[in-house]
Amino acid sequence: MGGSHNFDLPEKKISDICTIMYTSGTTGDPKGVMISNESLLVNITGPDSVLQYIGEVLDQDDVYLSYLPLAHIFDRMFEEVFIYHGSKIGFWRGDVKLLVDDIAALKPTIFCAVPRVLDRIYSGLTARISSGGILKKTLFNIAYKMKLDSMRKGIKHEKAAPFFDKLVFSKVKERLGGKLRVIVSGGAPLSVPVEEFLRVVTCAYVIQGYGLTETCAGSIVSIPNQYSMLGTVGPPVPHIDVRLESVPEMGYHALSSVPRGEICIRGSVLFSGYYKREDLVQEVMIDGWFHTGDIGEWQPDGSLKVIDRKKNIFKLSQGEYVAVENLENVYGVLQDIDSIWVYGNSFESSLVAVVNPNQQSLERWAEQNGTAGSFAELCEHSRAKEHILAELTKIAKEKKLKGFEFIKAIHLDPLPFDIERDLITPTYKKKRPQMLKYYQLGL
Repeated sequence: MGGSHNFDLPEKKISDICTIMYTSGTTGDPKGVMISNESLLVNITGPDSVLQYIGEVLDQDDVYLSYLPLAHIFDRMFEEVFIYHGSKIGFWRGDVKLLVDDIAALKPTIFCAVPRVLDRIYSGLTARISSGGILKKTLFNIAYKMKLDSMRKGIKHEKAAPFFDKLVFSKVKERLGGKLRVIVSGGAPLSVPVEEFLRVVTCAYVIQGYGLTETCAGSIVSIPNQYSMLGTVGPPVPHIDVRLESVPEMGYHALSSVPRGEICIRGSVLFSGYYKREDLVQEVMIDGWFHTGDIGEWQPDGSLKVIDRKKNIFKLSQGEYVAVENLENVYGVLQDIDSIWVYGNSFESSLVAVVNPNQQSLERWAEQNGTAGSFAELCEHSRAKEHILAELTKIAKEKKLKGFEFIKAIHLDPLPFDIERDLITPTYKKKRPQMLKYYQLGL
């Protein structure tokens, strides 16, 4: 019907505001980030430049699975990219426990995820492998070691162990739809064991990216098949400047032999201000540089590793500083737990934690150790707490954590941290002040 009519489209400038995107609100009230046409368009070209570098291109046959909120910049930017290329977008059914089933049904070629979801996939795959027969486990371990050794030598993942890809890892690939080419992780640092595992077994590129709503998503992206970039978010994309600024009170110095400091970003991708909160802009924009609040560490190859959060640090009573997100990443790879929140303050000398145990693991332990009860009852059982705490202590020793970084007491919550109780954001970031209030009252 519209074909026979002519309309005068409104004139738009590149500096016009395209959208107001709200932040997650992990540390306070969400802020309305005003994003211009220029910022959005510049960032649409970003994923293309990365994919072209590795010889991949997006076309109309590509499929993207959207499960993050549409009001989140990470998902919004990827959808814009897929619309720009005329590619397909599929939407999940809304249950994170069935996300792998959604992936198998849709058969996406590109999958963007936050670490908590990739941790779940990792736990599910490793649990399946552990429950397999001795022959299958042995074959998997041999295949894994051989492929990993080849990748460490600089051989691309698709050429590292093609025989084992067909014989062993093809089953993992089929579980994830069979067509997955690229997995992009963002929103928080992905732990090294999980990233390494996914690089080996998924037969896909695994990329970490870094960005914020204020930088219109991806500002720094790792280069696939560069094993040295494991555990990093890679180098900055071509259209921005990045620098580190010293934070001496936390012991981070940008000019030390290992440069560490607050990540600051400059360029045309930056936001145009906070809606009706110009006062907050002045706190983060200094001399044209956006101060992210994240702590980074430059690597010798030019990639960046996100190691801390400026605000997520506290001092224990003995004067030791604790970088809590780092610890949660270390403890979070434990297969016996789904999620963990670590807490401490300057009035206490040790750390405590609230843990969401993995239901299957805990029930299997209970059966093996003659402990009866429902999942909720097991979470109240002192022996179950002792078991989980012992596993946390074991991994702390393995990772050579300092004594004050060991968790000394835990509470097991059978309910996962959820949005309904205002404990996490829609992208699974912990709302730490709200968690403290909730568990202090509840306990």
